Amino acid sequence: MDSLPLWLLVVVFVAGAAVIWVAGIQLSKTTDVLDTRLHLGSALGGLIVLAVATNLPEIAITVSAGLSGSIEVAAGNILGGIALQTVVIAVLDAFGKRGKGVKPITYRAASLTLVLEAVVVVAVLAVVIAGSQLPPDLVVARLTPDVVLIAAIWLVGLFLVQRASKGLPWHESGHAPDASPHATGHRTRTPDATKPMSTRKAVVVFSVSALATLVAGVVLEQAGDAASSQIGLSGVLFGATVLALATSLPEISTGLQAVKQGDDNLAVSDIFGGNAFLPVLFLVATLLSGKAVLPQANASDVYLTALAALLTLVYAVGLVFRPQRRIAGMGVDSFVVVLLYLVGVAGLVAISIG
Repeated sequence: MDSLPLWLLVVVFVAGAAVIWVAGIQLSKTTDVLDTRLHLGSALGGLIVLAVATNLPEIAITVSAGLSGSIEVAAGNILGGIALQTVVIAVLDAFGKRGKGVKPITYRAASLTLVLEAVVVVAVLAVVIAGSQLPPDLVVARLTPDVVLIAAIWLVGLFLVQRASKGLPWHESGHAPDASPHATGHRTRTPDATKPMSTRKAVVVFSVSALATLVAGVVLEQAGDAASSQIGLSGVLFGATVLALATSLPEISTGLQAVKQGDDNLAVSDIFGGNAFLPVLFLVATLLSGKAVLPQANASDVYLTALAALLTLVYAVGLVFRPQRRIAGMGVDSFVVVLLYLVGVAGLVAISIG
């Protein structure tokens, strides 16, 4: 796509984003149907399947970047995507439920299970930072110890979250008073009863949507990489902002729908669950490229990782203290997250220019 004019690359990129938006909504709906029919959310393997299904755009971009050698774009998209998807919680807080007397999302969704999910995200990101300091020749069987540890922490985290969702040795099993009802597991929203969908149709729609998402993800990566090169935008900055926003569109759409339906806990849980899974894609990138990906991380990658961890910790604190005050239509913690993200992007620009 390098030979295409900039205006056409922009059109292709927007079209790919639109496909991901529509396909992402269908993936969410059919995943909920299949989860209910096949009881996926009640098993550890099911949680893995659901995590993969809801992050197909990032998977497609990582595979495409890994095969083409554009590891910089993949790293920026993964790490920038975690930071941006954390900000999605602020979007859900500001626009999900509005009106007088409506409390912030961390007040409504507070539970120790969500705090645990946030801790898993921070743990995975800590390994990403540690892995960036390893020697680049530490590769055995096309794998490095850092990416293996990331995958192991993610699996252990899923197991712990599943156990916690069944009950904790705390008052009310760790659920805060006056919080939204918390269902068991991830992405177990009840499908729309007015439009029943058969299991066969759900499988077909899911498969078509998954394929469309994979293709659109590859198109986004290639068109975006070509466009960013023409305008002189670094791969990390593009991946962490524009590309990350495009691949976060399904989370924004389905998250808003979930909050409006009263599923505050699951909306936040989906964000944390997806953020914990994204660094696992470094294992995929390492396998495909045969190179140690994290030791090649530059200052921007480490910076984005620290920013994502900081934003996650703000919400972890918010889930514990449950602020009731709203600023600019959102909770205090969400307001702080937005400010930190804007400052963080400004810092990322300074790093890219410098």
